Order: sequence, then C-alpha cells, then structure tokens
Amino acid sequence: MTRPTTPELSPLGKTVSYQDTYDASLLFPIARHGKREEIGVDEAALPFEGVDVWTGYELSWLNAKGKPQVAIVTFHIPATSANLVESKSFKLYLNSFNQTRLDSAEALEELLEKDLSAATGAPVTAHIALPDEFAAQRMQELEGESIDELDIEVDAYTPDPSRLKADPARIVSETLRSELLKSNCLVTGQPDWGGVQIAYTGPKIDRESLLRYLIGFRRHNEFHEQCVERIFMDISRECGATELTVFARYTRRGGLDINPFRTNSGAAVPENVRTARQ
Repeated sequence: MTRPTTPELSPLGKTVSYQDTYDASLLFPIARHGKREEIGVDEAALPFEGVDVWTGYELSWLNAKGKPQVAIVTFHIPATSANLVESKSFKLYLNSFNQTRLDSAEALEELLEKDLSAATGAPVTAHIALPDEFAAQRMQELEGESIDELDIEVDAYTPDPSRLKADPARIVSETLRSELLKSNCLVTGQPDWGGVQIAYTGPKIDRESLLRYLIGFRRHNEFHEQCVERIFMDISRECGATELTVFARYTRRGGLDINPFRTNSGAAVPENVRTARQ
C-alpha cells in the first residue's frame, strides 16, 4: 500500500492511464494529521466523531462467466482513521474492477472493505446495492431551516471565523442549512459544490454572520472532509455551541460523492439519501 503523502504527489491534475484490472495500489492515502493540526484538532482526543460517507455510482465488474455487473456502492470511512483517500485515486481504483472477474457481489464487498481499511488505517464498511435495489434509492434534501434567502451583502470569499457571531443570552437548539457552500479542490482548484446542515445547542448563532462565513469558502482550497472539520471547529470556538453536528453533501464528481459527517452530540449518522444536486 502506498504510504500517505502530500496531495501534490497524488494523481490529481495529472494525465493517467485508466487500468481496468484490479489494482489496490492505485489508492492514494493522505494523512489527516496536517490539516487537523492547522485548525487546532488534537488527534489524541478528537473533539468530534463521525464518518465520511462516499457513494460510488459507477461500480462495475465481471461475474465468474465474464458477464458485466453494475451496482451502486456506499462506503463509511471513520473520522478516526489516520488517512483519507484522494478522490481521483479512489475512482481509478474502482475502475480497476471493470474487467476483473469475481465470484459474487459479496466477494467484491469484502475486497473493497479490506483495501479501504488498509489505506485509511481504520475499519471501512462497504455496501453494494444491485440493480434490483435501485428503485428503493431515494432523493431528499437536507433537513433544517434554510438561511439562503437572507438578503445580505457579501464582499469576502475566504473563510474567516471572526465573522461568526452568537448571542450568549439566548440558548437555543436548532438546525440550519445552506446550499451555498462551495470550496475548491486543494490541488487542482476545481470547484466542489455542496449543501451543509448545522445542528447545534448553544448561544443563538446570528444567521447572517453564519451565511457570510459559509460563503467565505467560495475561493478556499481544501478537501471536502477538511472543510467540514474546519466549519465544526470554527463554530465550536466562535459561537460556543455545546452540542454540534455538521453534515455536508457534496455533488458527485467522476461518479463519486463525498458526504462528511462530524458531531459531538452522539447524533446518528444520517441515512445516505442523495439530494437533488447529487
């Protein structure tokens, strides 16, 4: 397995040949440590728990007789894992099954879990949904009260936690959401579009300040998982939330969507129901 290394050495932004026979070495792990250190996260005592929920819409392989199979696969990668996996390498890895013969979907699940667990350094689960399950796939928007209709003026497009304001005299529990989250790939600068849900208990957050803060990611270069952890830490520090959950659903690229979930309240991981934009 390739050692975790810097994003600049990953397949991102480089011409590659697409391999269609199984190769686990295509997975490119990136250590979470560096970015967590940057935002003040103590990995010895993480201030949150959660998972990165990945959905792969372009999974295909050959059965034992050489007949193509197709499926949708969902991965749960624990936030406690030492590494995340760079998304282009993830796509290349999944494409390496295209001409690979396997005895069953269950055998493929086991292989996916083994390889992803080795790459990330934590137990990863995979669930394959075959075509007879496709009709059960649902679409649903993030729950909570939208803040996107606020009529605000915006003139800054980099994340600044000092923009966040909260009223310590008003303790509330509420769930807010926005579809205006946009960040950019850490390496290529390509846009990443997403919606974000913020559920918290604590001093009432000024909604205009929260929306300006979220829009501030518009020119920010960071991976999906890192953006969500940055949002979690900034709201925790600046707003004094005692219970906080941040969940983002990013639109797919290359047949993959990434949906990081972080919480300190014991909230359950949401069902992996895609939004309209995904």
